[in-house]
Amino acid sequence: MNVVIHHNPGCGTSRNALAIIEAAGYRPQVIEYLQTGWTKPQLLGLFAAAGLTPRQALRTTKSPAADMGLLDPMVPDEALLDAMVEHPVLVNRPIVCTPKGVRLCRPSELVLDLLDRLPPGPLAKEDGQLLIDAEGRRVG
Repeated sequence: MNVVIHHNPGCGTSRNALAIIEAAGYRPQVIEYLQTGWTKPQLLGLFAAAGLTPRQALRTTKSPAADMGLLDPMVPDEALLDAMVEHPVLVNRPIVCTPKGVRLCRPSELVLDLLDRLPPGPLAKEDGQLLIDAEGRRVG
């Protein structure tokens, strides 16, 4: 299975999603979008596949969104997309793509729905929250 993760290594949720993917035995294509940036067509395609609007994909915390006036609900999607292309940090993460679909994986365990197999257990997130028990079953 081909797995692509749009990843920010400085984000715990993104690190957790990547760790889950790798623990399940996948070798994902990792795109560090803060370095590579985004294009408008790329964002439109990802958002459409994930069923997201640009506003739903906008990172509102730990980003310059508020300072840029982007939290105002009257800001049109086109302006949000332009800002996301110019400032990649404005896109919430991680976004994971597999043949099973595309999803913004917040919380990180949402990535499990996109995988054909679960990682062996036990598996916990960085904060210690158990995701997969010792018998290999999802927790929670």
